[in-house]
This record gives sequence, C-alpha cells and structure tokens, in this order.
Amino acid sequence: MMETARTSPAPHGDDRPDGEVLWRPSERRVAEARVTDYRRWLAERRGVVPAAGYEGLWRWSVADPDAFWDSVWEYFDVLGERGSGPVREGGPMPAVRWFPGATLNHARNALRRALTEPDALALVARNEAGERRAWSYRELAAEVARVAEGLRELGVRRGDRVAAYLPNVPEAVIGLLATASLGAVFSSCSPDFGASAVLDRFAQIDPAVLLAVPGYRYGGRYHDRSAELSRIAAGLPGLRAMVLVPPGAGVGPEAEAAGGPPPAVPTPVVDWSELGPAAGAAPPLPSFEEVPFEHPLWVVYSSGTTGLPKPIVHGHGGIVLEHLKTLAFHQDIGPDDAFSWYTTTGWMMWNYLVGGLLTGSRVVLHDGSPVHPDPLALWRIAAEERLTYLGVGAPFLAACAKQGLRPGRDLDLSALRGIGSTGAPLSPEGFRWVYSTVGRDVLLGSFSGGTDVCTGFLGPSPLLPVRSGVLACRTLGSAVESFDPQGRPLVGETGELVLTAPMPSMPVGFWNDEDGSRYRAAYFEDFPGVWRHGDWITVRPDGGCVIHGRSDATLNRAGVRMGTAEFYRVVEEFPEVADSLVVDTSGAGDGEGRLVLFVVPAPGRVLDDGLRQRIRAALRARLSPRHVPDVVRELPGVPRTLSGKKLEIPARRVLLGTPVERAADPGALANPEVLELIAAARADLLGAPKPSAG
Repeated sequence: MMETARTSPAPHGDDRPDGEVLWRPSERRVAEARVTDYRRWLAERRGVVPAAGYEGLWRWSVADPDAFWDSVWEYFDVLGERGSGPVREGGPMPAVRWFPGATLNHARNALRRALTEPDALALVARNEAGERRAWSYRELAAEVARVAEGLRELGVRRGDRVAAYLPNVPEAVIGLLATASLGAVFSSCSPDFGASAVLDRFAQIDPAVLLAVPGYRYGGRYHDRSAELSRIAAGLPGLRAMVLVPPGAGVGPEAEAAGGPPPAVPTPVVDWSELGPAAGAAPPLPSFEEVPFEHPLWVVYSSGTTGLPKPIVHGHGGIVLEHLKTLAFHQDIGPDDAFSWYTTTGWMMWNYLVGGLLTGSRVVLHDGSPVHPDPLALWRIAAEERLTYLGVGAPFLAACAKQGLRPGRDLDLSALRGIGSTGAPLSPEGFRWVYSTVGRDVLLGSFSGGTDVCTGFLGPSPLLPVRSGVLACRTLGSAVESFDPQGRPLVGETGELVLTAPMPSMPVGFWNDEDGSRYRAAYFEDFPGVWRHGDWITVRPDGGCVIHGRSDATLNRAGVRMGTAEFYRVVEEFPEVADSLVVDTSGAGDGEGRLVLFVVPAPGRVLDDGLRQRIRAALRARLSPRHVPDVVRELPGVPRTLSGKKLEIPARRVLLGTPVERAADPGALANPEVLELIAAARADLLGAPKPSAG
C-alpha cells in the first residue's frame, strides 16, 4: 500500500497528496548498489562506520568533508598523484584550496578503460536522421591522441583555450578530451546560439582555436551557420585557427550542398580529418599533461539573461571527484551501464554527460530534436541502445505527459534502471507519469544543482524511496541547508538554499576575475562564508527536499511569499494549457504591482474567458486569493533559454520598461520574439500608469 509523507493541496482532479511513495529499492538493489559497496569499503579500509541509513552516511560526509573527499579519491583509485598534503587549506569560503600538491588529468581518468578493456564500447552517437556511429575505448583514445597532436601543431599549449561551436556530436567529446589532455582549457556553445551570444561568451576567454560546424540539423531541417561563423571568427582577434568539422558528421546529407568553409574567415581553416598525424600514425593513447588539482579544465557560462554571462571555471580534480561521486553513488552508474542525457553543448549537462566516461560506462549522444520524426523519437533511441539510464529536462517529461505518451507500453524499455530529470522542478504529476507509463522499477531522480557547480547537490539515492514531488536527498558531501533571512537553519519551512561548506566542484573562480570580486558578489554577499544559490527550498525532517523556484523570481503578494513552481503546477495541470509564465511586478515602485500570467494553449485549445475563470478559481483555492493574477494573457510560447529555462526575470524587466535587447541577449534564447510580444503589450498588461504625486 502506498504511504504518504506529507499533505498538501491535492492536484486538480487527483486526490493523492504530494510525497506519495512511488518506488522502493529492493533488498537486492540496495545490496548491489555502488554506494553500499562504498560503505563496506569505508568500514574495512578506513574504520569509518557512519550511522545507519543514507542520512547517517550523508551526515558523516558533511561533518568530516576532508575524510569524505579523500576517501572518494582512494575508493575510485583516481589516476594521478594524491601527494601528502591536506585535503584542503584556507577558508572560510570562498578562500578554500582543494588537494594542494596533488596532480591529475581529467582526460586520463576518462580514458582509463582503454588500458584495461580497450574493446568495450565507449561512445555511441545517434541523430534524428537515423545515423549511428560508435567508438570503443581503444578507438576513442586513439582519436583523442590524434586530435591532441593536431591541436599541439596549431600551437595549443597548457593554459590556452580551445572553444567549440558544435552540436552534441562525438567531435565535441573528442575535442574536450584532447584539450584536457594538453592541460588546455575547453569551452563550448551550441550552434543554435546566435553570433552575439557566442561572442559574449568566447570573447571573454580569448580562445586560440575554434572547433566548429558550418551547420546543424534540427527538426528535420539543415540550419546553415556559415554567416554566424564569419562573425564569430572576426570577433575573436586571438584566434589562430578554425577547425571545421564536416557537415556530414551527424547533420545529414542535406548539408553537403549547403556546406563548405564559411566565407571571409580571417584565420586559417583546417579540416577535422586533417588534424594531427595521418590515420594509424597517431599514438594509441594521448600523452597526458598532469596538472594541479585546481588547474582549469573548462569554462561554462551562466545564462546571460540578466547581463554578460559569468565565465565559470572548474578544475580538473573537483570535476573528477564530483562526477564520480554523483554518477556512481547517486545514479548507480558503472561499467555495465549505457548512459545518456538529452542536452546540447551549451548546457552544463553536456559536460556532466561526458563524465559518464569516468565511470567506464557507455555514453550515448543524441544530436537533434527529441521529438523528431515523432514524439517517441528519444524514447525509441533509449530502447534501441538498451539505455540503462536516461536523463532529460523536466519540461520534456511534462510535455510527454501532456501528449498522453506511453513509451513503456509502445517500446521495449526493459533495460532502463534509472531516469534523471533536471532544469526545473519536476511536478508530482510528472513523477507519477514516469511510474505509470515508463516503468515501475526505475530509480527516478529529480536533480537540482546547476552550472555553478556542474552537478546536482540534491538528487536521488538507490538506498531511498522515490516520493512524488520530492528530491530524495542532499547528495553526499553537499552541505545544503535552508536559511531564513537572518541565516538560521530551517526544517520543514521554506527558505534560501545555501551551502554551508565547500565542495570540490565549486568554481575555482571566474575567468578574468583576478581579485575574485565578481565571484564573491555572485554567491557570498548575503551570508558571509556561506554559498547562497538563489533557489527557494524546503528541507523536510526526513532529509528530502522540495524546490519552489528561483528566490529572485518569488511572488510576493501582500507579504505572502511563494515560489513560482507551485503556481505553474496549478496552471499547467489544466489539459488546455501547454505552458505558462508568471511575472510579479511588485517592488518596482510604491504599492503592490500587478501579477501577470501568460498562458500557452495546448494544440487545438484556446484561452477563452471560461478557462481564465477556472484558472483563477484554482489558484484562489489552492494557493491564496492574493495569488489570483490581475491579467491572464495568451502567448504563442513561453520565453526560454536555449537550455529550456523559463525567462522569469527578463520578462519582468521587459514589463517594467527595459528594452528587450538589454533584458536578455536574443542570441541566447530559444524564442526571442516572445519577449518582443510582451514588450509590445506592456501598456495594456500593466494598465494605465498611476498619477504622479506632483
């Protein structure tokens, strides 16, 4: 019989409370879990016996982080020199150095299976055109060695930057590993980014080499990007060379006619196939440059929707330890697994996906639309590749549920043991849809973390049950708490998500932030020595967590504060609603501002007065009378970033009069035209201006 953990307003047309237990791990699954083996190893090798259960293990990991992270290095036998130095020195945050004196290389650890089981499958690439390419660990290592030699011949040295304007294709993974093997620094943008958005990112790091495609395939069409490449190359004065990945590599035959080198590129152009030694002449393994633990591995970027994107630098060692820990202990991924996450190279989940190689698993890439040529396209790849773990964005699962898809009935997903969800809070209905239509015995893991740490610090555990709408735990080594405005911990109440202790995958800094002022301002101004992440969170007494949305997008109506996630849950449960966005203009002047709800009708549906009234009634009953919107307006789409995040803050800025081009970079958005529609309707949405006091 299902048990429940807490009560809250029942969903529309569903009397089941949130926190319903949807899955429990079997005794066998617990016994075989990698984290169970780790716990035994702790007792046998280190004499550490944490209190029983997952919560006991977590409490030990955050109470003694030095012992925990040192044990992660030893348990996974990380390749490198640990040295005799301490695990960390300095403090408080952010003045912390991890593993001073240690050296290692991310690429060496990612390719280690090439030495032990070289014929094991490492990388599979699929695309919407039906093409499939595959590399064993031996073949992947040899290709990385060739490309690394090619980059070295182009003058790339330790510390130089290599940028990639590539889709989710093997050349991007190979480029990352080749760059890392040299001790150089990698950074990527997806080719659906506009030239200005790319330059906002890459110009900050002054790359020496650009890896690029002249076009990409999405939704059944080839998108030529040669003009954008010309603008990008012209805007990077330090560029020594452009390496062109052939358009036939993962984009389909249409590209052959449209391809060719981009016009007027002010730098030498080298074909990908011509990099390095001739085929067969490259060494079987790269020569790995051993670098300090915190040596820059890559630069990833904040969304850039409220200013110039922050260039976030992560180090080799922190990423190796964090990705091993989360993938193995929380997702239970190992050498026998096939792991995929639907992403683009412009989202940190792509970097995380590459981390699957650290566990020795088979990483499966997908380039293109997840719903082309039909809504089951991504699920079909999961079936054909016998994926054991598939990760997606929460909006994708919500869309599948809205369409009434039943992939577990229509496809053979019997190999699937885990499903990951991130990018937005997954609603309780989303949890239930997975268990009713995908598989009854999968570990569904809703993650929360971000680009800042390149991981999830809230997520699943194979030792814990899955409850609808609840993130099962704070991940090992992640000292997550909920703080009130005075910095006091809260349990069972909503507060600011903070980290009270450092993690190795926290940024080693921002690029070109020599004194660390931008880094400190981003995370440490509100609570000195404590990382403020910017989300609303409730930490439950049992250790589970609920994310309520961004704290900077909170709805503050007559002193009643509420995260946007609860609002969206009510609105988007209506079958007539495909998507929604809520904006509160309070705080921009005297008195309370207007609450504006934008609704995207489902296909074949319309936003009429009847639907408006039912939405308002549901919000009044389930949230509060204060959260009934002043305006309910139809839009053709919700403005989102290219990685799928709703643009709540830029939409608010546009409503308050900020020009669209200053509110968000159109080149970084999936549908910039929607912000223009909001701007055009601003006066109507906000009503007549209040009379001035004068």
